[in-house]
This record gives sequence, C-alpha cells and structure tokens, in this order.
Amino acid sequence: MNARFNERIAERNRLAGELHDTILQTVQATKMIADQARDGESSDPIRLREAIENISEWLAQGTTEARAALNELHTSTTQSNDLAQAFQRVAEDLGAASSLRFVLSVEGAAPELHPIVREEVYRIGCEAIRNACLHSGASELEVKPSYAQNLTMRVRDNGKGIDPDVARNGRPGHFGLRGMQERAIRIRGTLHILSRPNSGTEIELITPGKIVFLERGRSHGRIYAKVRRIFAGRAQ
Repeated sequence: MNARFNERIAERNRLAGELHDTILQTVQATKMIADQARDGESSDPIRLREAIENISEWLAQGTTEARAALNELHTSTTQSNDLAQAFQRVAEDLGAASSLRFVLSVEGAAPELHPIVREEVYRIGCEAIRNACLHSGASELEVKPSYAQNLTMRVRDNGKGIDPDVARNGRPGHFGLRGMQERAIRIRGTLHILSRPNSGTEIELITPGKIVFLERGRSHGRIYAKVRRIFAGRAQ
C-alpha cells in the first residue's frame, strides 16, 4: 500500500509539472508576443498578423500538450531525434517577442536518443530558455547540446543573474526550477545552476549516456522498461 501511495504521489507531481510546462508556459509565451505587438508599431499590419499567427501556434501547441498530459500520454513534443532543432524552434518563437540574440551550437553527432529521456531533456531546456527570456534581462542567450560519453546541455545568458536562494529553492508558488531538478533526478541526470548577480546564469544538465543513448543492437523494450523503473523510483 505504501508503494502504491508513493506511486500515486509521484504521478500527481509529474502531472503538475506537465501542466506547468504546457498551460502556464504557453500563457507566458503568448503574453510576451502580445506585449511586443502592443508596444510596437500598431499601424504595421504585417507585424500584427505575424504576432497573431505566433499566438495561435503557441495556443494550439499548448492545447495539444495539455490534453496529452491530462490523458496521461507520453507523446513526445519533439517530433524528431534532433534536440537542437527543437530548441531552435523554441528560441525562434520566443525571439519574436524578445530582444535576445540566440546562439545555438552543437558539439558532436547526435546518436539515437531514448524518447522518454529526450522529452525530459527537452522540457528542462525549454524551461531554461523561457526563464532567460522572461526574467534575466539578458541581451544574449546561448544553447549548447553536446554529445560525447554523456549528453550535456548548457543554457547560458548574460543577464542579471538569479538570487542564490531562488536558485536553491525556486520562487514561492512557482514550479519551474523545482520541476527542472525533479526531471533531472528522474533521468539520473545532474543539474547545475551557476549564477551570480549581474554576471549571467548558466544551467548545465548532464545526462548519463547509458540512460539517454539507444545503443546499437540493444533491445528497445529493455531500455524502455529500465527507464520506466527509474521514473517510478524502483531502479535497482
């Protein structure tokens, strides 16, 4: 009974994180686009139409992802194995409502990634990108996936930094940083948040290669089962 109770609590926490990552973040992103359109040149019909189209796309994506979360589906929001391409799309969407300069670079060739683990890495990266756009006041944001023995993802900005207490414990009533830490733990990853006042912030996620990379000739079913056990907190 204790095991079943713990599983239910873990699932509720997971769904809460999913809803934060879909509904709340979609609202924040669409607000940024709407604010940019409102504060810009209102007589430019092309710019207004682009803003409306971007808002429509974000709302459509948020609706789809929220429905998937509520139905307890595990459909990945990344449509391919290419994390860099997925991050580029997020950066471009948010860049339309931000003055940040985005720099995206990739080290190494991307092997086949386990879809569940890839989804968690993607979610952590999206949260880091959105936090930088919303809160950092930065002029430049760098996103850098690196494929070597492990998968390393770095999101770095040159903004005002994060208060040390917020970096450790998150903002009261917000699930962003806490959710990132929980996702990292679920995939046996290590998340570092390095920040100093007026010196920018770097978020680094290191995910073990044996968890995220689908090795050639290894059974997909065995890997899937292992990752599911990790998510449930029952890995040996």
